[in-house]
Amino acid sequence: MAAAAILINDFKRQWADTRADVLATVEAVGASGWYILGRNVESFERALAPRFGRRHAVGCASGLDAIEIGLRALGLRPGERVLTTPLSAFATSLAILRAGGVPVFVDVDERGLVNLDLCEQRFVADPALRFFLPVHLYGHPLDLERLAHLRARFNLAILEDCAQSVLARWGNAPAGSVGQVSATSFYPTKNLGALGDGGAIVTDDDELKSRCASLRDYGQTARYVHDHLGLNSRLDELHAAILKDAFLPRLEVWTERRRAIAQQYLAGFRHPHVRALEPAPRARPCWHLFPVLVPGAERGGFRRHLESKGIQTAVHYPRLITEQRALTGVLTPEVHGPLGNALRLASSEVSLPIHPYLLDEEIHTIIEAVNGWPYV
Repeated sequence: MAAAAILINDFKRQWADTRADVLATVEAVGASGWYILGRNVESFERALAPRFGRRHAVGCASGLDAIEIGLRALGLRPGERVLTTPLSAFATSLAILRAGGVPVFVDVDERGLVNLDLCEQRFVADPALRFFLPVHLYGHPLDLERLAHLRARFNLAILEDCAQSVLARWGNAPAGSVGQVSATSFYPTKNLGALGDGGAIVTDDDELKSRCASLRDYGQTARYVHDHLGLNSRLDELHAAILKDAFLPRLEVWTERRRAIAQQYLAGFRHPHVRALEPAPRARPCWHLFPVLVPGAERGGFRRHLESKGIQTAVHYPRLITEQRALTGVLTPEVHGPLGNALRLASSEVSLPIHPYLLDEEIHTIIEAVNGWPYV
């Protein structure tokens, strides 16, 4: 079996491109003598917020913490229920549980996004359900007009999980611009990833911004004045500076490259048993991932075929959150309706390389390998 030469994420190529800027940033932060919650975090937050159509951003230690802090800032109380998706990274529901809430699940649509029709039905049937945590999965944005309609009609507290959707748009609106708060991640594989972990909350609300900033820093409202039971979840100066000075200026170019690769895939794939997740007509994904669906029983064979051509693949997400053993003994998942689409995606999804450093010849190799899969 050939070693994978075409990678899902090629951090060595990214380093070759960004090395000089990163090292200059490290030198500047080191020389400053200030490493926690300084001017680099503040200036990065100011630069980040508009990418989500927001006025404020609050950097924190991870995407998981960003969701938890956001929910707590919204006033989630112990035992309150939060409608969300069963098809996501476990961190989405883990954050709900850490904030004291209880996740409630409905099925996803054919693109893997939480089904807003089913969500609306649930809010009609259950007026006590007032928190909603939708995920813009794979870099595909949800219908933001529908999301805004749900917020207004049911007076919802909404936190958008934008860990995979920076610069994704629905029409002219950026993902992350509808909920009272939104959360993102800077895990290295994200479209805007750090050299380590990190996250942020974005919002337009001054009070929510202040509450999130307090919660990330032990609940302090002034030095040694603790008004909340907070966390130690501060985005450090070094990560913030690298994101601000080396990575954020490249984000638009990186995103356009991802979009160009996706268009080549969508135009080039011809295999009758490989289905790409086409974006909705008004959606402009940022293509964090490029998922294709294959017959579930043949997923392993499809991946082995691509591996034999030197192409690395991945699977997102092979087990639903409702099936995770970690929930056993904590709660019985509250599930409304069958999860047919979510189960189908979990059993048949394969992620293909789509990072911005893919070469044109590698894209052609991937297209040829997919179309040449000897499916029987």
